[in-house]
Amino acid sequence: MKKLLLCGLLTATSFASHATVVEMQTSQGAIKVDLFDQQTPKTVENFLSYIQSDAYNQTVIHRSIKDFIIQGGGFTFTDDFKAITTSPAVVNEPELSNVKGTIAMAKLSNNANSATSQWFFNLKDNSANLDKQNGGFTVFGQITADSYAVLDKISALVHCGEIPVVNLTKDQCASADTTLTIANLVSINSVLVLDDDPNSSVNLSPKENTLIDDPTPTQPDDGDSSSGSMSWLLPLLLLGFKRRRSA
Repeated sequence: MKKLLLCGLLTATSFASHATVVEMQTSQGAIKVDLFDQQTPKTVENFLSYIQSDAYNQTVIHRSIKDFIIQGGGFTFTDDFKAITTSPAVVNEPELSNVKGTIAMAKLSNNANSATSQWFFNLKDNSANLDKQNGGFTVFGQITADSYAVLDKISALVHCGEIPVVNLTKDQCASADTTLTIANLVSINSVLVLDDDPNSSVNLSPKENTLIDDPTPTQPDDGDSSSGSMSWLLPLLLLGFKRRRSA
């Protein structure tokens, strides 16, 4: 479930693509993403609508799992995690494969068409599981080569559970005396459209999702930490740090 290849090294079936280009300005550096407008038009439109409304500005990376994914797009933080306002769910478009460096939509367990605002970056090739599970997780873009260093930097941070943190130690994460602040989190300051021409990235070759129609059963989508689902996130986030502050 956790294997990935650099886009430039893909050897499996692929096809030409075009893309709008956006850039996430994070507290750990800029992540540039080419969006697959043609293959996943509804998902790209949904993602761009959140950008246009500034909904992703001042949100945080709330989940990071080594050699799996980095997830955001769901929460702001002041003195606690607060879910952002979401639009109606977007129809699933599992056309492309969850290989390394791609961005895909998170969604609820057992509901293929439940993606709203949350997205995740695939840190490795997760296609064996995520291309089929829960109707397949919709890949709608890929990062540029110079953006890998930022994902690596986030992944290498100390983690409080699955939350990447700055200027905290593992001992502080476990301490009831620790108060989490926005300065301790990886923040997304803004997301900007750099090039709104759908034909701006004619040399992209995303890998096609060839597993979605494979009748072989995959692991059940039970909402655990390796499933790519998001249904369990809010309770863990809220209870974990509230418990520490009230201890």
